[in-house]
Amino acid sequence: MEFHGAAAGFERIFLLAFCVSGIWSAYIYQGVLQETVSTKLFGPDGKRFEHLSFLNLAQNVVCLVWSFIMIKLLSKSSSGGAPLRSYWSPSITNTIGPAMGIEALKYISYPAQVLAKSTKMIPVMLVGALVYGIKYTIPEYICTFLVAGGVSSFALLKTSSKTIKKLAHPNAPLGYGLCFLNLAFDGFTNATQDSIKARFPKTSAWEIMLGMNFWGTIYNVIYMFGWPNGSGYEAVRFCQEHPEAAWDILMFCLCGAVGQNFIFLTISQFGSLANTTITTTRKFVSIVVSSLISGNPLSPKQWTSVAMVFSGLSIQIFLKWKKLQRRKEDKKAA
Repeated sequence: MEFHGAAAGFERIFLLAFCVSGIWSAYIYQGVLQETVSTKLFGPDGKRFEHLSFLNLAQNVVCLVWSFIMIKLLSKSSSGGAPLRSYWSPSITNTIGPAMGIEALKYISYPAQVLAKSTKMIPVMLVGALVYGIKYTIPEYICTFLVAGGVSSFALLKTSSKTIKKLAHPNAPLGYGLCFLNLAFDGFTNATQDSIKARFPKTSAWEIMLGMNFWGTIYNVIYMFGWPNGSGYEAVRFCQEHPEAAWDILMFCLCGAVGQNFIFLTISQFGSLANTTITTTRKFVSIVVSSLISGNPLSPKQWTSVAMVFSGLSIQIFLKWKKLQRRKEDKKAA
């Protein structure tokens, strides 16, 4: 029995390591590709790829095909899932929000974008306190202060001239504004997805992925190809003239699809808290990788700001873990 218990424990550790390596490798490399596409000068003529929203359309198409294949291969046939039409409204915000987040890379650096998008907890707590009268603990407010203070100080500190030169149109207020709008739209998307899952509990993660990307593909095709001079035509033309850009975009999309696989596996096997921990640490590593590989040097003061943000996020994860342990103890006691 002890041997079997040890073997099972080793399998769990191996599976967790597999999930961590999968999420980290997929999303860190995706971040490198995202930064490359947004800042690189392609070809001998040194042209930028200006139509970053095209990344969202390409991601929608790849994830749509991917989720369809996974449903056919892995999902058991069952009724009671959410109908395809249920996803039309969250897909609108899921189309607009990420597009704003990607467009922000024209105006701010990738590390700045990652930090700004790490502040999701702040609007959630503000709405909870002001609208729903939720009372938060002092440690939770400390987390919020660390994250908000870290992002604010990072934004106010001077960015290196090397990083600024790589940006298409340096404009920090606009870049940060787009990131925060992205978070606002993400909040509506997540809330609506939770509502769909509550109304149709038999809906699988792959079905949600299929529905969201089905409508996202439609919206992005209309936006980018809906009129003769749509930006989609220019994006396709650019990819034809610069095959290396097309390759980077394809790899970006495949990384997103593979990363989704590992996220679903992590949540199903270890829960959402473990997934949050892995993805949060991944963001920090992405900033380190961007600084070292992509040539975005950060000053010591900026690293202090980064440390503040991730200290706040780490405390938040610890508090969630403590709550989870308390609930488990209460269930045992009952």
